[in-house]
Amino acid sequence: MDLLVPPSSCCRKPPLHRQLPSSTYNNTRNPSSLKCRPRKTVSSELQTTAGVNGSYSPSIPTHKVTVHDRFRGVVHEFLVPEDQYILHTAESQNITLPFACRHGCCTSCAVRIKSGQIKQPEALGISAELKSKGYALLCVGYPSSDVEVETQDEDEVYWLQFGRYFARGPVERDDYALELALGDE
Repeated sequence: MDLLVPPSSCCRKPPLHRQLPSSTYNNTRNPSSLKCRPRKTVSSELQTTAGVNGSYSPSIPTHKVTVHDRFRGVVHEFLVPEDQYILHTAESQNITLPFACRHGCCTSCAVRIKSGQIKQPEALGISAELKSKGYALLCVGYPSSDVEVETQDEDEVYWLQFGRYFARGPVERDDYALELALGDE
């Protein structure tokens, strides 16, 4: 097991987050075949939660978030206060997760919820139908319980969200049309 120690200027004992090597996580495109090696988690190994702005209120409930990053073959575990976005809190703890717009409008940070609940009132990038099927956006998602999620293929989620609006399916590259268009320049 690899433990990463992010730099910490506020205390002598820096918090840790767990990062599992790709050999412990089956990195495939088929979500039903993904498996994690059973492991015990000690809460002292989880990163502490200092808010994005460095402040933290003990009166706000905090939840453990586990993110299975399918494409990097890594599992991240960290604590997130109920009133903070999951992505922002992860970044403040030096945890790298996929993102693009940070406004809930695209599908770059889309995840599938394996257990727990995420509030995401600002998630415009996924429909109510996809939310009901367990999809969420980390950039505008707040944990409302301990939660375990798995990253998704951005193109796959985008197709689930918008594909029905394209009558002929995905747009395929047309080299001849491209050649004609470039010839006009």
